[in-house]
Amino acid sequence: MKNEMFCFQCEQTAKGTGCTGSAGVCGKSSDVANLQDDLITALVDLSIRAKGKTGDRTDDIVKEALFRTITNVDFDPLSVKRQIDAVEEETERLCGSNVCGCGNVAFRTEKIWTDDEDIRSLKSLILFGLKGIAAYAYHAKVLGYKDPEVDSFMYKALGAIGESSDFNELLAMTMETGQANLKCMALLDKANTEKYGVPAPNTVPMKIEKGPFIIVTGHDLLDLEALLKQTEDKGINIYTHGEMLPAHGYPELRKYSHLKGNFGTAWQNQRDEFDDVPAPILFTTNCLMKPKASYIDRVFTAGPVSYPDTVHIGEDRDFSPLIEKAKVLGGYKEDRQMTGINGGKTVTTGFSAGTIMSVADKVIEGVKAGAISHIFLVGGCDGAKPGRNYFTDFVRNAPNGTLILTLACGKYRFNDMNIGDIGGIPRILDVGQCNDAYGAVKVALALAEAFECSVNDLPLSIVLSWYEQKAVAVLLTLLSLGVKGIYLGPTLPAFVSPNVLNFLVKEFEVSLISTPAEDMKKMLG
Repeated sequence: MKNEMFCFQCEQTAKGTGCTGSAGVCGKSSDVANLQDDLITALVDLSIRAKGKTGDRTDDIVKEALFRTITNVDFDPLSVKRQIDAVEEETERLCGSNVCGCGNVAFRTEKIWTDDEDIRSLKSLILFGLKGIAAYAYHAKVLGYKDPEVDSFMYKALGAIGESSDFNELLAMTMETGQANLKCMALLDKANTEKYGVPAPNTVPMKIEKGPFIIVTGHDLLDLEALLKQTEDKGINIYTHGEMLPAHGYPELRKYSHLKGNFGTAWQNQRDEFDDVPAPILFTTNCLMKPKASYIDRVFTAGPVSYPDTVHIGEDRDFSPLIEKAKVLGGYKEDRQMTGINGGKTVTTGFSAGTIMSVADKVIEGVKAGAISHIFLVGGCDGAKPGRNYFTDFVRNAPNGTLILTLACGKYRFNDMNIGDIGGIPRILDVGQCNDAYGAVKVALALAEAFECSVNDLPLSIVLSWYEQKAVAVLLTLLSLGVKGIYLGPTLPAFVSPNVLNFLVKEFEVSLISTPAEDMKKMLG
């Protein structure tokens, strides 16, 4: 029986091997999945044929196109088709309708899925990592920042996906992908901090006050800022959700008094948490799930996010329809107290690299004195698949003398827990969004310099939860820096072949998580 689609880019892929039916586990239809493959085909064609001819306009098209193919971003076949048209029109503008001096390419994305398993594995790592890079580059771009080296790499990597079948070439390209993502995360860190200030610690309530409100989810800080400006003094409160929580750490965002708190937990709980919610929800990037009938009329999308039969906010960021919807719905009649997964009523964020480095002397002295025995980086994407309670149990059972650095939506498994402090330093330190892995890298490198050792010699262990393609980009970055001993879970990616896995185990000592107790025993020696 012929597959209606093939997709195995996320952690919850069907049967741990790939989604092949009329829809993926994420909810996208086979039509959308196949169109997204066509979009990658068009991007590879553009990258090979238009080599040396691209500019800012082309770069922007490529970033958005790749971003749209990330899990839980674009569910609308018409939207994806428009993006294909944009890429093909750009190729024609640069190269002509059929023949280009650079040559043409007979490539179809579907060929990757049926290729030699090791070549398929490496090309998948590159492609999915590239999607993560594109997301970060897109966020930097809307703030007015770009890096020509990152943009140039995107074409190089897409070209390799289309033209190379050499194992060693592709293996080297995976490490280049990691290095390109490091540059991109640094770029986005610069964009965010120069625009909104250096994040500082902030304890965020989870109480929803009575009256009209709007929920903002995703990752786009510029969308949030525009909405805050347009709702100021209008009696409408704004609440973050999911990966928008770290916005409360930025001085230029937290100055708005109607940015009240955080609604709910991680993205995979939205269908329950948004059920019959008397407020509109703005999805600014990925993390969108198929809405229930009880709230689809109050779903608004922006940027690359799209879902059929929902209102999309244009590039002008005019949120008037959203604001009017909030007024009509009216919000809750009385204050409503929400809690985290573990019953906590507040969550704390804002422990950026700058903040942590400001107390680096305390951390260093704590390690030397034995007050801090180990540092765990526990973070990454959250998800709905069973087994993710591992991360809650891991943090809950971490010895008292240990610090927990965390980032991305995986932190919702434990960020409402109070596990105390060490010498005034909270034991759970939320570094920020997934792209803020750059901050965690900076902290690790600074500590290694202070102790005159390599990162691998630090009392530091990394436990990475993954779900989608940005986590792949972060993993490749860590590997490209030579970081060893990473624990990955809850399951291994379906797109990693046995031979590629053996390479990762041999060269980087990558391990699949087992149980918190067993893994912690190994980490602590």
